[in-house]
Amino acid sequence: MLELRPSSPATPESHAILAEYFALRAAEFPGGAYTTTFPEPKAFESPAGVFLLAGPEGAPVGCGGIRRLEDSDAGIRYEIKHLFLKPVTRGQGWGRAILEELERRAREWDAAELVLDTHHTLEAAGALYARSGFEQIAAYNENRNATRWYRKVL
Repeated sequence: MLELRPSSPATPESHAILAEYFALRAAEFPGGAYTTTFPEPKAFESPAGVFLLAGPEGAPVGCGGIRRLEDSDAGIRYEIKHLFLKPVTRGQGWGRAILEELERRAREWDAAELVLDTHHTLEAAGALYARSGFEQIAAYNENRNATRWYRKVL
């Protein structure tokens, strides 16, 4: 069973897993033009959001968060950010576990929808989002790292 626990993106443990994520993305990103932006910790404090670490304390294997965006016509909107698992842990259903926990928390805060952005080269992530009920939408932000945008009505 994967342990999921809230953390601030500013803690050394969270910062380390995010740094690993960003380094991997930068190394794999087409054209080498990946822009690294560490998250603003306040955006991931309840009820504005939450940041989760996956794995045992002191040895996280992944992370993910949600942060509240401006409400949409549908109502309260949260954005999924930094969903990541170390490559050696992939394929065990842990990405789905993180995603489901983030969705559960968004529902607790009366979210009407979840949105996210990703890059088309992250094929496994795109497949996970599609299997989890997300549908591709037009861009809702100007993230230079993104080529696809998704939404799930809750």
